[in-house]
Amino acid sequence: MIIRARVVITMDGPPIENGAVAVSGDRIADVGKFPEISARHAGEEIVDLGEQTLLPGLINAHCHLDYTCLRGKIPRQKSFTDWIRAINAEKAKLSPGDYVRSINEGFAEAKRFGTTTIANLTAFPELIERIQPPIRTWWLAELIDVHDPGRANEIVDLAVEKLKVAKHWGLAPHAPFTASEKLYRRCEEAANEDFLRLATHLAESREEMSMFRDASGPLFQFMQEIARPMEDCGHETSLAHFTRHVDTEEPWLIAHLNELAESDFDLLLRAKPNFHIIHCPRSHEYFGHSSFQFEKLCQLGFNICLGTDSLASNDDLNLFAEMHAFRKEFPNISPEEVLNMVTVNSAHALRQEDALGKIRSDYFADLIAVPCTRQGESVQGRTRSTSVFDEIVSFDRGVSWSMIGGQVQNSA
Repeated sequence: MIIRARVVITMDGPPIENGAVAVSGDRIADVGKFPEISARHAGEEIVDLGEQTLLPGLINAHCHLDYTCLRGKIPRQKSFTDWIRAINAEKAKLSPGDYVRSINEGFAEAKRFGTTTIANLTAFPELIERIQPPIRTWWLAELIDVHDPGRANEIVDLAVEKLKVAKHWGLAPHAPFTASEKLYRRCEEAANEDFLRLATHLAESREEMSMFRDASGPLFQFMQEIARPMEDCGHETSLAHFTRHVDTEEPWLIAHLNELAESDFDLLLRAKPNFHIIHCPRSHEYFGHSSFQFEKLCQLGFNICLGTDSLASNDDLNLFAEMHAFRKEFPNISPEEVLNMVTVNSAHALRQEDALGKIRSDYFADLIAVPCTRQGESVQGRTRSTSVFDEIVSFDRGVSWSMIGGQVQNSA
């Protein structure tokens, strides 16, 4: 099959006007100008997408599809801890069947908005066998042992058994305030045994910083109330606590990293941890976290990706909206670099840099199309052309055409 489009964005070179992609099985066989591709692959079926831009499918590096059903259920709270109380109250109303429906609805919505790969944290790995993901999925079991740290090994081992029904999977000890040092270490041991991905939430809120550094604040008080041992609080920042208890050479997927002290940047410079950092712009804005330190983290060489987080703190599972929100927050960052954060960078975070995130020979044929309407815009009597990358980052609807593993999902 040959797919022709007005523009092909490969994320592996400049845009290709009147471009085409040849697909064989589940892989990309060739990419280039349409006349050249059609000549090299004569006789192949041609799908002409017309005035569309063809680009790699988007990769959501951090999501919780468990909570798709909580969209609009939790208004903004006075504190992050109040939000934890609120989501716990909502979760208490849900049955396993509710979670299965929620996850399936989340998959359908993410796919509609052009996501072809997702890293999904689930608190219920036992439900995975009941779900057939319509997109490429990394299942990451979100694990908590705050109520019984003595069961850390058992919790991890049970999760691993449930996860083995999935093609791609990993472990996600929730956060330093809910997962014990023992739980983190057992997750690392299991990851080394099976080459798993590891993820966690870290330095997400001011309250997490206050808990670990100052032994004070709403989160500290809440954790005391539920009988969490608090001897590790009052000594250092959340990041310092984390790096002291885990193997920082492991390629951790770190969600958020919002609240950092100056000493944390010194620590990051010295330790050079192997972190892939996932920023969730609209969830970040919902909580009113401190400004995300994108420039400083980039200067330190970290791979930074985008995710949607859950619908308990977001409106939808639209990565185009996340790109647009990020661009508003960081207007000096080029739209091409922003697009990297949901393609190339996220593929690297999942150890799929040789298979996903680009339109390139032998990569998976995971492709999406969005309208290409560039006609130039009038600015003070002069015409200024709009970049195709600007147009992609500004796109705000569902995609009209997509392909996953060489299979067309819907028609233009």
